[in-house]
Amino acid sequence: MLDIVGEVDLYTAPALRDRIASLIDGGVRRLVVNLEEVGFLDSSGLGVLIGALRRLKEHDGVLRLVCNEGSTLKVLTVTGLDKVFQIHTDLGSATAS
Repeated sequence: MLDIVGEVDLYTAPALRDRIASLIDGGVRRLVVNLEEVGFLDSSGLGVLIGALRRLKEHDGVLRLVCNEGSTLKVLTVTGLDKVFQIHTDLGSATAS
């Protein structure tokens, strides 16, 4: 599981991308990204999440997002990515499924 706090934007997205890549390269195939404490998510952050999903699918893995309300969920919904990602409202359901 990866907990993200704060903003995911042009400046922070590269560090997130590197962290996710190191997890996948290290053998993680089931990744839960907790976005509950993210206050802002821009297109750079969305790109990182899409890239992570793509990489995990190449390795028969899964990516689940935890996001229950607020601007982050709104961005995912408005962009239609709520249909692409497995989004859970709480950590328990994301880790159990």
